[in-house]
Amino acid sequence: MNGNNNSNGLGSGKSVIVIGAGVGGSAIAARLGRLGYKVSVYEKNDFCGGRCSLIHSNGHRWDQGPSLYLMPKMFEDTFNDLDESISDHLELIKCPINYRVHFHDGKSIELSTDIQSVYRQLETFEGANESTLLRFLDFLKESHVHYERSVKMALKTRYDSFWDLIRVKYLPELFSMHLYSTVYRRATKYFKTDHMIKAFTFQSMYMGMSPYDSPGPYSLLQYTEIAEGIWYPKGGFNKVVQKLIEIGTNKYGVKFNYSKPVDKINVVKGENGKQKVTGITLANGDVVNADLVICNADLVFAYNHLLPKTSYGTKLGYKDHTSSSISFYWGLNQILDQFTAHNVFLAQNYKASFDEIFKGHTLPTQASFYVNVPSRLDRSAAPEGKDTMVILVPTGCMTNETGADFDGLVARARAQVIETIEKQLKIKNFASYIETEIVNDPRTWKEKFNLWNGSILGLSHSIPQVLCFRPDMKSPIFDNLYFVGASTQPGTGVPIVLCGAKLLQDKIVQDNDPHLIVNTTNQSNCKQSANCQSNVWFNICIPVLLLLIFYYF
Repeated sequence: MNGNNNSNGLGSGKSVIVIGAGVGGSAIAARLGRLGYKVSVYEKNDFCGGRCSLIHSNGHRWDQGPSLYLMPKMFEDTFNDLDESISDHLELIKCPINYRVHFHDGKSIELSTDIQSVYRQLETFEGANESTLLRFLDFLKESHVHYERSVKMALKTRYDSFWDLIRVKYLPELFSMHLYSTVYRRATKYFKTDHMIKAFTFQSMYMGMSPYDSPGPYSLLQYTEIAEGIWYPKGGFNKVVQKLIEIGTNKYGVKFNYSKPVDKINVVKGENGKQKVTGITLANGDVVNADLVICNADLVFAYNHLLPKTSYGTKLGYKDHTSSSISFYWGLNQILDQFTAHNVFLAQNYKASFDEIFKGHTLPTQASFYVNVPSRLDRSAAPEGKDTMVILVPTGCMTNETGADFDGLVARARAQVIETIEKQLKIKNFASYIETEIVNDPRTWKEKFNLWNGSILGLSHSIPQVLCFRPDMKSPIFDNLYFVGASTQPGTGVPIVLCGAKLLQDKIVQDNDPHLIVNTTNQSNCKQSANCQSNVWFNICIPVLLLLIFYYF
């Protein structure tokens, strides 16, 4: 394993293996390298980033997965913690229009950080009166509260147990978060027309969830878009990962190993009788030992394929998962000005389309879909005079109900997308502009990235699967094993995973080098926790009170 070149020598110098060079794996590797750990990363593919990677063909460049650079403060914090300024590494381009939302009847709205412009468009749908303005401002106020409190309570706080959740100081904030409402239900309080309710709820699909099931606090996504905007890193979203790897390698001595798939995580029986991780075995048979192993591979996949079988791992496989997608990567033979950088086409039968995805586990009869044109912001994404386009069509993840005819689903999705674009944008023979095509479907996501059942965003974010109820970043089954990524705390999405890397760093330091702790993000206090657990009435009454209040609200 490669030694660490960091001259600080702050940490214990323990050896660490990171499985996967995705966003979370690259971030935690650089963070631990900075603290003096000896870090080696093993990546199954010959490229970095995982889902946050690039595809190149015929002069076109596509973002394979994420394309919406949201919550910029989380990115800045990551680079700052590595003693770097993000402006020295990334050229960020602000989208003049967040996206153009198209409805089935030909109407559309452009959402942006220009609140006056958004409001003027709102008036055409909701009516030109004071009530429309006040309801819109109230929506922004509520979503702002959701944003601020979610960042504090979910993204910057670690939950080692249920008792961390019910600290008295958090109770007032929990009650105002509308946890037991939904994004859709909250939107109906502020918008009266079907068009605007759709326009301010589809964002739950960023989390791979239906707005009819997504907990109320996730309206924070709408707030960050309007307040902070949508950005794009020049050169592609993968630039974020590339720069983290560059810092980790050149500054902190992290070693990245590509085309090195891991066959299994090695486990022995520890002195305390608990199973202990000792390293990994690569697909070629090589054994690499380490003091700690961090898994950035899909958590459910890891528990079921890289580790010895356990009932815990089996149960994880049955938990609710996010959607999959059929993604088309199209190279067009000319520039089509009808598209902005981000475009959303919403189905007429809105609820039915989500039910088919999450209950029927298939492609909707009428699909909503998202179109990203990176060449509208960054001309290096396409050859001169041409456009590069990504179309993401949400579909159900792979189950017995899905069936095996993925080729048929892809063909149906392609036909729906082309028909909708031709109708909504009045482009004749749109298919004739497509000169290059690459397709990812649920099989691709599963095979290329080991995503459980092809679920592109991991475990769902329903109430039973968030905060302390989400799989812990420290394995409860195997000593010396940690997780980072979409399916562990705090959750999915690039900025959220970056926050998770920070929380994991603090947890590892707490477990292995507590003398390094200066300002921990986890405010839990062992003594306080012990006192709470000794108070029987507190243990009984607070959970009951929480359930009663959540049910009422």
